Amino acid sequence: MKKRIIAALLTMAILPVQAQRKWTLDDCVNYAMQHNITLQKARLQLQSSAEDVKGQKGALLPTLSASTNQSVGYRPWQDSGIATVTNGQVNSKVDKTYYNGSYNLNAQWTVWNGGRNRNNVRQSQLTEQQAELNVAEQANSIEERICQLFVQCLYLNEAVKVSQASLETSQKNEQRGEEMVEVGMMSKADLAQLSAQRANDEYSIVEAESQLANYKLQLRQLLELKANDDFDIAIPETTDEQALADIPSLQATYEQALATRPEMERGRLSIESSKVSLAIAKAGWLPTLSLSGGLSTSTNSLSNNNWGNQMKANVNMAGGLSLNIPIFDGRQTKTNVAKARIQQQQALLDLQDQQKQLYQTIEGYWLDATTNQQRLKAAKASVESQQSSYELLQEQFNVGLKNIIELMNGKNSLLQAQQNQLQAKYLTLLNMQLLRFYGGKD
Repeated sequence: MKKRIIAALLTMAILPVQAQRKWTLDDCVNYAMQHNITLQKARLQLQSSAEDVKGQKGALLPTLSASTNQSVGYRPWQDSGIATVTNGQVNSKVDKTYYNGSYNLNAQWTVWNGGRNRNNVRQSQLTEQQAELNVAEQANSIEERICQLFVQCLYLNEAVKVSQASLETSQKNEQRGEEMVEVGMMSKADLAQLSAQRANDEYSIVEAESQLANYKLQLRQLLELKANDDFDIAIPETTDEQALADIPSLQATYEQALATRPEMERGRLSIESSKVSLAIAKAGWLPTLSLSGGLSTSTNSLSNNNWGNQMKANVNMAGGLSLNIPIFDGRQTKTNVAKARIQQQQALLDLQDQQKQLYQTIEGYWLDATTNQQRLKAAKASVESQQSSYELLQEQFNVGLKNIIELMNGKNSLLQAQQNQLQAKYLTLLNMQLLRFYGGKD
């Protein structure tokens, strides 16, 4: 009994810990790689492509089929039949209903058809490789989106803290204003402005928390978590020094991305696949050589022989070699070749377009990282200056040397500088990480 009580207490102690699990960025990525529906569909497409490869390889082998046909016939005006002698007596039997049976075994093998079958195998293999790269591409896209949502959550989490600190200051200012009203050093109109600023700070906290909840919801949906699953993110320690580190080189990142990104390799495979498609189309001008063979036999109920003897006596074996030479096919092959060449040119243009889009994406991240890093440096200096200025304003306000308008303007300037610093910091971190990700790093 004591053991059961202890086990129950341990279970109750463990459950809150499990419910309070915090998801790191790695946790989110690893979970999404297993449960995201888009990624699962891409993996199913890969499995389908693998089956297509097996099917095309099977087309290189001979085919073998067996068939049988059983039929019944009726001859209503039949007047002659089979005569048998039994104990010196002649008996005649007329069968108006009879049965036929045929049994066939056929084999066929395409010896050569201009290399079409082997090129079909090669093209299906390329399609399988493209499907595999598509899985990697979808995984990269999901990982990139998770990173963006995660960093946005980090930014808003700190934005809430900044707004809460601002609220505490506003509350202190409001309390100080109430004291000054009581002694006649401030009017009630000025106190109302302090109260309004405190209310605005409360609203800012609610707004930031609402945005944070929305981004967490998007992250939860991307992970395919259920609505009743407990979800919260782990807040890693981030510093301004991390955001002020060296930004990865634009050109080096682009060159590495060209060599490693799955969408680039998929584009190159599309060009190779278009070349195979052209070879398949040209095979329509070449002869086709086929080998065929068959084994057949039959039975009939009107025969005097039994079923076994008929099966043996009626055996027929045949084999043949056929050559099909195309002469005129209504321009079908020529059209297919022309369309295959167009497809090849389209694949080349698609790859060039993908390379251009890749460079634009990386260049955009690099520019954002560089610009926001400069903004962060300026924002840090601005926060320090605004903080000193506001502290001086508070001291002067407390002794009546500054009015309420000057105090509120100073506080708003400090809050804006703090928000600018946070935004520049996390945008720099995000774009630097994305540059490393495109450069082949986790």
